[in-house]
Amino acid sequence: MPTGRVKWYDAAKGFGFVTSDEGGDVFLPKGALPAGVAELKTGQRVDFGLVDSRRGPQAMGVKLIDAPPSLSELRRRPAEDLHSMVEDMIKVLESQVQPGLSRGRYPDKRTAQKIAQLVHAVAKEFEI
Repeated sequence: MPTGRVKWYDAAKGFGFVTSDEGGDVFLPKGALPAGVAELKTGQRVDFGLVDSRRGPQAMGVKLIDAPPSLSELRRRPAEDLHSMVEDMIKVLESQVQPGLSRGRYPDKRTAQKIAQLVHAVAKEFEI
């Protein structure tokens, strides 16, 4: 059974695409999703059957490899906690990034990676 990652899926349109681990994109219709699953997340790993249709390869009988997020992952952090996280992120950006950028310099690789991790962590809190 081929495996791959969801390239994108639009529940409103009822279809999307999977990028196969063997290469190439595979059409993913709503009817191929497992029972009880209405939507897939970009990057989610799946197993799928493969059928050649008039328009090219099409996924059938999709099975999720990645476990869906647990309830604890879906719970939002209290707004006050998020407020302080954003405030801290702003302080770090103002003190460690902004001065160099104003002089036409990017932060060094190590600092840039730490800043990116910080920004991604805050962004994840907004996505939940």
